[in-house]
Amino acid sequence: MSLQPLAPAARAERVTLRVGIGFGFGDRFFVLLVAGLLWIGLLFWSSKFIYGLCAWDAFLLFAWFLDLRRLQDSAQLVVEREFSSPLALQEATSITLTVVNMSTTTLRAQLLEDIPTALRSTPPELSLSIPSGRKGKAIYELRPTARGDYELGRSFLRCQTRLGLAQRWAEADLRQAVRVYPSLTSAKRQQVFLLRSRRIELERRLLRQHGQGKEFEYLRDFREGDEFRDVCWTATARRGKPVTRVHRAERNQAVWVVIDCGRLMRARIGTLSKLDFAVDATLNLAQVASFGGDRVALLAYGARIQQRLGPGRGHSHLSAVLDQLARVHGEAAEADHLLAATTLMNLQTRRSLIVWLTDLSETAMTPEVVQAAMQMAGRHIVLFAVIGQPDLKNLVAKRPQTESELYRYTAAIETIHRREITLARMRERGTLAMEVEAREISTVVMNRYLELKEKGQF
Repeated sequence: MSLQPLAPAARAERVTLRVGIGFGFGDRFFVLLVAGLLWIGLLFWSSKFIYGLCAWDAFLLFAWFLDLRRLQDSAQLVVEREFSSPLALQEATSITLTVVNMSTTTLRAQLLEDIPTALRSTPPELSLSIPSGRKGKAIYELRPTARGDYELGRSFLRCQTRLGLAQRWAEADLRQAVRVYPSLTSAKRQQVFLLRSRRIELERRLLRQHGQGKEFEYLRDFREGDEFRDVCWTATARRGKPVTRVHRAERNQAVWVVIDCGRLMRARIGTLSKLDFAVDATLNLAQVASFGGDRVALLAYGARIQQRLGPGRGHSHLSAVLDQLARVHGEAAEADHLLAATTLMNLQTRRSLIVWLTDLSETAMTPEVVQAAMQMAGRHIVLFAVIGQPDLKNLVAKRPQTESELYRYTAAIETIHRREITLARMRERGTLAMEVEAREISTVVMNRYLELKEKGQF
């Protein structure tokens, strides 16, 4: 199931000349003006050469004025912006600017695009030479560093003729809203998980695994080895012999992905934040689960609920998941984990798989997110994935040499030990809790999901 959003629509606008002082002197004008200073050297022989200097300057100003009048045709330019592909996090997208010259003069244009810094660190500056009645093209690249919605601004032009004495300033109103999606390259690389998910689904349809799920299929005579809790006592009373219920693994189950968007998830690992890795894992898991026949749902929360999408499957639903993940953002405040748990319990009453992507605060008390996850463990299967701290492991791996290093070493060991105890207690109470590295979270979560599905545990 291909997941490919549409690229932003192309936009074309006619340029408008800047009102007021919208003109200036070209570089060639100043070169010729300096060249006219050679007349000053001749003044040592005769003062009459001053008239030659004045005549040169007057001629230069007159030529500049004529050149400026020819630039009135620069209002006949049309600028078009096209995108080669959708904008995705840390993926290059080529932008093509096409300038159509409908005037009678060959023009040279320098373009400056108003681009948000989240899409490009420096604004692109492009140069074009467009013959009369023809078009010119220039290409630059965007590589977004953050997801979300942004607005591309105007295109500013500085136009000159071939003479290059004067210049006109103009702009094209190409403002448009664009959306930066999570990395799409990572989702395309998960073909092996998609194939494994489809294989598991086909095997479950063929084998129709009995006794491992919660969905009732039929009644049959009691056999040795059957569990007594599966005995149907009403049917046993009617038939006069033991009768047992046969169950099968549920189909089209709901898989809820819960994303913590609080302050802890803003910590950066390399060029990406923990939240970016969590969003990437969510997109990959949604694609694999939907491909395997399950319904995918999303809940992203911070101090309030940011994004919420009910269970569904299919290409249109995956596109909705992708759109909502693009707008997930980190918050400076602590996330309200109990609010997320309460909201999810109200939305999902039937048994489902909850994949909770979060991080643990460094506290001696039980973190609130652990309490929230434990509330749901009695009704749902909770896969609690904590994104690890690579800096702590790197600190523990080094042998301390000074007192300050020994202090940091001891604190890191205590923090890691406290996190391990917390996760162990969660596992004892039935939660599938684990700590994974940020760069491995997609692979680990998808493997764990497929293992649960293969065993028919949900």
